[in-house]
Amino acid sequence: MTNVHKDALFTLVKSLSKSEKRQFKLYVGRLGVNADAKFLALFNLLDKLRSYDERQILESGIVKKSQLSNLKAHLYKQILVSLRLNPVNQNIRVQLREQLDFASILYQKGLYRQSLKILEKVKGQAIAVEEKNLAYEVVELEKIIESQYITRSLPDRARELTSQARELTELNNITSALSNLSLQLYGMMLKVGYVRNDSDHHKVMDYFDSHLPEFRLEDLGFREKLWLYKAHLWYSFLIQDFLSAYKYSSKWVDLFYEHPQMINLNPVFFLKGNNYLMESLFFVKYSTQFRATLQRLEAQVESRDFPKNDNVASLSFLYLNANKLNLHFLEGTFEKGLKLVRIVEYGINKHKSRLDEHHIMLFYYKIACLYFGVGDHKSCIQYLKKIINNKNLKVREDLMCFARVLSLVAHYEAGMDYHLELQLKSTYKFLLKMNDLHEVQWEMIVFLRKMGSIYPHELKDAFQELYDRLKPFENHPYEKRAFLYLDILSWLESHLHGRPVAEIIREKALALTR
Repeated sequence: MTNVHKDALFTLVKSLSKSEKRQFKLYVGRLGVNADAKFLALFNLLDKLRSYDERQILESGIVKKSQLSNLKAHLYKQILVSLRLNPVNQNIRVQLREQLDFASILYQKGLYRQSLKILEKVKGQAIAVEEKNLAYEVVELEKIIESQYITRSLPDRARELTSQARELTELNNITSALSNLSLQLYGMMLKVGYVRNDSDHHKVMDYFDSHLPEFRLEDLGFREKLWLYKAHLWYSFLIQDFLSAYKYSSKWVDLFYEHPQMINLNPVFFLKGNNYLMESLFFVKYSTQFRATLQRLEAQVESRDFPKNDNVASLSFLYLNANKLNLHFLEGTFEKGLKLVRIVEYGINKHKSRLDEHHIMLFYYKIACLYFGVGDHKSCIQYLKKIINNKNLKVREDLMCFARVLSLVAHYEAGMDYHLELQLKSTYKFLLKMNDLHEVQWEMIVFLRKMGSIYPHELKDAFQELYDRLKPFENHPYEKRAFLYLDILSWLESHLHGRPVAEIIREKALALTR
């Protein structure tokens, strides 16, 4: 049996909504093919299967093994054609591409004037919606046609088209360089997380400076500015300059609100920009603006004009709920946050095919932190196990590292210290293997290792000693990331003052808003 994720056709069929399946069958009917056509029979069978099973397909008698590959390819193509014709998918990019195709057909028939008329309209629309690669294609086709369709205005037309081609080429080159830089920095962030020392910092800084193209800000349009802000954002995140990350994510989001038509054209980038803005606000602990940004985003997503499709729905679920959890961490309202657990788990199950493994594990880590905050350490451990036992988590190794450290603390708090020594050794080996053993983590492991030999009346002094050791790292350029994942200092303060950790975090949040 083939894994469902390895069969593209089965995954595509299962991704279709009821209306899309109905549209496909209507589309097949319009083709005038026999209702018993093999590709339609295969579609109906795949729609009924719960998992892809090639043996069951062959036993159905629809197709022979030697013909299956070609039939699947044909069905895949027909589904895509049907989806392209669906009004839901008729966005401006698809419409412009279609018009460009029409112009090409007219040109090939020798109807130059009609072709040029369509191209002029497409070019204006493409530039208006920042589709400058498409606009460049239009200009190149215009140049070809003008060279064959002789008019008295050709010299002026030639200068105009040459100038447009040059301007579009320059902007496309800047966009390409900025998007390449942004993608490389994003890749670094996913693989290794934040910089760990001065050497890492200098490498990232040198890479950024050497790959940032030259430009004049006043010459840049929406698209070029968007990629510029993205590149600066990832650079800021990597070097842990969260105020700078806040600055450029704000520019990113403001760019969309300044060009509201771009929200509908680029809803994914709009959602991502808001998510990074809230992530930055979370790191600088600006809870009032965090709440305002979250509320504004939620209102925008729920508005009638906001684009509706499966991908946007999945990303909206991801970013809204992840940041709702973060708001509870900022404000110390862990008990209220537990109401989100069932909503998040339902959403993960609903959107699982469109959520990557890392974001699902990040949800589990946040839920674990909620339970830790309310003192339900056994539930905390259960969610951390989902991360620790995950063998497919290849990116953001720092998430795995801190999940293990939090698991140690939760086991200690739950009184489940009978296997603590074994877990300490396992965690220590893992951190060494990941080359990610920071001072904060080291101090935590040393502390937990000593707990077995500390008498009850010595506990307060031990907590105070650890607090004094960790406090200087709170604003350390490379060690502070440990406190982004787990507020260890508030946990220690809760033991020192005999108060719930949530209460201490709430007090800190209120102090920051005064």
